[in-house]
Amino acid sequence: MPDREVLADLERAGIVASGQAARAVAGGSISRTVRLETNGGPVLLKLESPDGADLLAAEAESLEALRDSASVAVPAVLAQGIAGSQAYLALQWIEFRSKSPAAERRLGAELALLHRRMASDFGWHRDNYIGRTPQPNDRSDEWLAFFRDRRLRYQLGLARRNGVGGEACELGAALLADLERFFDGRSVQPSLLHGDLWGGNWGATAGGTPYLFDPASYFGDREADLAMTRLFGGFGHAFYEAYEAAWPLDAGWERRVELYNLYHLLNHFNLFGGMYRGQVVATLRGLLG
Repeated sequence: MPDREVLADLERAGIVASGQAARAVAGGSISRTVRLETNGGPVLLKLESPDGADLLAAEAESLEALRDSASVAVPAVLAQGIAGSQAYLALQWIEFRSKSPAAERRLGAELALLHRRMASDFGWHRDNYIGRTPQPNDRSDEWLAFFRDRRLRYQLGLARRNGVGGEACELGAALLADLERFFDGRSVQPSLLHGDLWGGNWGATAGGTPYLFDPASYFGDREADLAMTRLFGGFGHAFYEAYEAAWPLDAGWERRVELYNLYHLLNHFNLFGGMYRGQVVATLRGLLG
């Protein structure tokens, strides 16, 4: 629950708790997450120890970037900081309902619009996090080099230290040396990405407005966002049809889905351990087969 110092900080930002007890809510697998009742309505409050303040600051910056793109809806950032023994991030409370095909179609079209927000190079103005794992974002003008070094090589290094095993390390090294064949000279544009776009990171209101949340944004290949939507499910035909109608994917995108999702499987191994080792090895074998 929020410390008194956090509540005082929020009050200085114009967010006045109503006196009702805050209550824990689902969605706190990374940060502790509570619903705080205020005089202006409920607020979603994420809490960390002070050493987790940068994780919340990075999330706030990603949300602001998505909001500034004028494409997809995201919860508004209301306040963020450190007070007492807690770091906090206060967000607009969104009341989610079931995800209708109409909401999926709208999300597909809006995601394509988000991806049309471009930069001159790949990366981000700062490192951020994928879950709790640091995500290096040093800029590069070559997507292949960025994805190889800032994404796969980095996660493989963590996995080696976390005991993924010799076979995965050998297969990973072979893949890093052979990435070019997945692109066939394709020119990749630096699109603004959500960065962690699995089915649990979007919802829809009763009126059918889709919202994205919990981003790990950077400028990269738009296919990386689309690939992750297929990793754990949560997106239906209406979503993909709407995206494709707004901005068709490049030829050969299917063979890059597993490549891009390897990054997230490695991250899940590094976060959650051995249950993902077999999936990592199987994916590496398939990519090299």
